[in-house]
Amino acid sequence: MIPSEIIARKRDGIALSRQELTWFIEQFINNELTNSQMAAMLMAIYFKGMTEDETIFLVEAMINSGATLDFSGNKKYVADKHSTGGIGDKVSLILVPLLACIGMTVPMIAGRGLEFTGGTIDKLESIPGFKTNPTLEQFSAWVKLNGCAIIGQTQQICPVDNKLYSLRNVTATVPSIPLICSSIMSKKIAEGVQGLILDIKIGKGAFMKTIDQGQELGEWMYKIGKAFNLNTDIVFTSMDQPLGRLAGLRCEIIETMDCLNGNGPKDTMEVVLELGSRLILQAGLTDNISSANDLLISHIENGTADAKFREMISCQGGDIEKCLSKVMKPEYEQSVTAYNDGFIHNMETEKIGWALVEMGCGHKSTHDELDYSAGIEFLAKTGDRVKKDDPVYRVFSANNARIEKAIEMLKSTFSISKNKPEFSLILDSTDVSL
Repeated sequence: MIPSEIIARKRDGIALSRQELTWFIEQFINNELTNSQMAAMLMAIYFKGMTEDETIFLVEAMINSGATLDFSGNKKYVADKHSTGGIGDKVSLILVPLLACIGMTVPMIAGRGLEFTGGTIDKLESIPGFKTNPTLEQFSAWVKLNGCAIIGQTQQICPVDNKLYSLRNVTATVPSIPLICSSIMSKKIAEGVQGLILDIKIGKGAFMKTIDQGQELGEWMYKIGKAFNLNTDIVFTSMDQPLGRLAGLRCEIIETMDCLNGNGPKDTMEVVLELGSRLILQAGLTDNISSANDLLISHIENGTADAKFREMISCQGGDIEKCLSKVMKPEYEQSVTAYNDGFIHNMETEKIGWALVEMGCGHKSTHDELDYSAGIEFLAKTGDRVKKDDPVYRVFSANNARIEKAIEMLKSTFSISKNKPEFSLILDSTDVSL
């Protein structure tokens, strides 16, 4: 086969065969294709899309590019959760230990920040010593010991996705439904899980800007899950403002601890409970949402959720006490203030995300170093009343010059009105029965 001919076929909107897609992926993972050739293919997919069969073929090829996990002998329900990405979204960090407490097995392979959105692995690596790249044998041992573990994309499971993930991030091909679906679902299927809950973010700070786009994405992922016998539930949540009080890296670990100790922001916990309760129903541990919520809350109130999180961090080599200590406190901070009296009416969440990238919370290029101390505290959010010169954001970092750049970006990320706006966080919850 000739790579340029396959690229040209996709460029012209011709559906590729299983053989063509499998060959193309195999050649790329074996370094027989260049990044520029794969970038051309990604751009062709971005503009021309893929059929249902093509997407299934791509998922198969990605799974077959590496190893898979097998938890078939596990007596507990094996499940995972995925978010399509947002600002301040630390729900995975809260939900994984919480689900393990109530009797599930949760082997999570999480991602790094993508474009303007935060990454679970980047946040975990702000904990000194925390290991995110073990062997699969070590990962399985952690899961067996603790009931849960969170690691990054490995060279063993779907290794081609790791290469594609980085390339998509720097070629403006992230918001493609076939590419998003294949990236997410290939890893989840390869994990050997029985069930999955998807949090599809909608709005200004999400890749899916409208509910229609989100529902299309959800339908595709549901179809893939069904094709591979994976129970899949979907929740659509708003990203028209950041989630929680804090966004960044280390600061989101701190907020995770607040949530696990019953002091979490209302919006973050609303998403945690919505997603967690649906997985509990999927696993058959309770028969209604109310009981599922009560079960989750009870493990926060009795301290077992916090203990499980600490156990997971320690097992993976992390020093949570050092992460929480003043030793890692950021050196500089400034505030962005309200320009008028009124209510916070609108927040440009994507712009806030790019400001976080500017501060070192995300990657402009694949070689950028992250500033784990950097972040933003949201002192007012949509619907909150403010007075002129009240602080709206507290911005902090180890680099004052980066703060100055971020401040200029953040000044235009909110509007103030005389009337209090309405805001809904949970937009829809559905099983997407097709």
